[in-house]
Amino acid sequence: MTQTNRSQWDIGRLFQTLTYFEVIPFISCLQRLFTGRDEKQQSSQKKETIMGTILVAGATGGVGKRVVSRLRENNYPVRALVRDATRAKKILGENVELFEADIIIKETLTPQLMEGVSAIVCCTGTRVQPVEGDTPTREKYYQGIKFYMPEVVDTPELVEYQGIKNLVQLAAKHLTPPGEQIIFDFTNPSADLKEIWGAVDDVVMGGVSESSIRLAENKAIFSGNVSTENNGGFASVRTRNFNPPIDLSNYEGIELRVRGDGKRYKFIARCEDRWDGIGYCFSFDTADNEWSNIRIPFSSLIPVFRAKTVSDASKFDASKVYAVQLMHSKFEYDKQLNPKFEPGFFNLEVVYIKAYGGKPTPQFLMVSSAGVTRPGRPGINLEEEPPAVRMNDQLGGILTWKLKGEDTVRESGLTHTIVRPCALTEKPGDKVLSFDQGDNIKGQVSRDAIASLCVEALKLPSACNKTFEVREEEQIASSTNWDNLFANLQTDR
Repeated sequence: MTQTNRSQWDIGRLFQTLTYFEVIPFISCLQRLFTGRDEKQQSSQKKETIMGTILVAGATGGVGKRVVSRLRENNYPVRALVRDATRAKKILGENVELFEADIIIKETLTPQLMEGVSAIVCCTGTRVQPVEGDTPTREKYYQGIKFYMPEVVDTPELVEYQGIKNLVQLAAKHLTPPGEQIIFDFTNPSADLKEIWGAVDDVVMGGVSESSIRLAENKAIFSGNVSTENNGGFASVRTRNFNPPIDLSNYEGIELRVRGDGKRYKFIARCEDRWDGIGYCFSFDTADNEWSNIRIPFSSLIPVFRAKTVSDASKFDASKVYAVQLMHSKFEYDKQLNPKFEPGFFNLEVVYIKAYGGKPTPQFLMVSSAGVTRPGRPGINLEEEPPAVRMNDQLGGILTWKLKGEDTVRESGLTHTIVRPCALTEKPGDKVLSFDQGDNIKGQVSRDAIASLCVEALKLPSACNKTFEVREEEQIASSTNWDNLFANLQTDR
């Protein structure tokens, strides 16, 4: 084909592609400057789209507000379940997503509360008189011993049992099955899809193919027109680099829910942040206008650079997934042709992209209390017990109802962790933690330490389906091996 017969190459579209994916960083920087979008905002948008949100119930309490802070420090998207959004903003700040509801009023716990949620940290407790974040107390005396009793407003039965039951029932309906992690859920998409996905077509090598990704009817639609003119022949959509990369090392592979047009497509994942680096590919066929689940084991991904296999490349590193891509191409690998390729229009609908085959991590983490089994237990000397145990009846059976709330979590079928802290303090959380089971230990533990424990437990399979008590020892902790602490505990039966 002579130069005069070639289709016109759209160099402007090439420039737009390279700018969108920040291959030309100086121009991208200028764009952000003039559009008022900074890098921090972009990064936040990406994280909200690709990571499951952690719902924190009781988010303005002494432990809850610290959990919110730790989660945000660790780049988790957070949704705070609060009763009073105005008050919550004063405690949590303006940049935390708030959902106003009340766990004791089931009608307020709508499905919207669970949109995009992957796990719940429940730090709720019987409501006390409003004080900025921590539990207010009144000085009391019991048999001549001074102690501090919380000012109870709600009844423990409503909060510690019925409220927890309401939240657990909602969670059981909406949380993703254990061992899976949603990466993109297009049935519940973020409005920022255009900030994540962009077209990478053969315009980058002089071609004229075009594609796009858009949302419609609870799915993403990857569509376009592939042309072989100018030696082209592929169209694709790709994510910007995730920041930070997604760690999928706990999983076996990727699953797509798709409806195609009878053509063959490629899924590509990248474990380095280079624009033009190695992509790990998997080709899959679709049936015309039929839905199917495509499972892609990480072990089946083929390392490819510019459509050529790389025999000496390392295995795919699922611990740092920087980007994913969908492609329709006339080529398979190493100049082999796609047997189902035809130039022209194509259309691939996608419901979700998720990781499968993982070891389950906790879906529902409940902060309860040490001492919940002691009221009424034979052989217990109340004189030697903490005030909450001694005064359980006067406090409306608060520990009794907490135990019933725990039971609803254990019986829910959700993977769970139930933390029973000893007496909570405002001290720095820098001491060695001691775990035990059987509800016999006493002592103190920092709210800061409990918040850190909750965040660590969310990502550890060894924390699943465990109930335990925790207190601090005297020694300062140099580091904590969380996995070992959880692994040494007995699983709930």
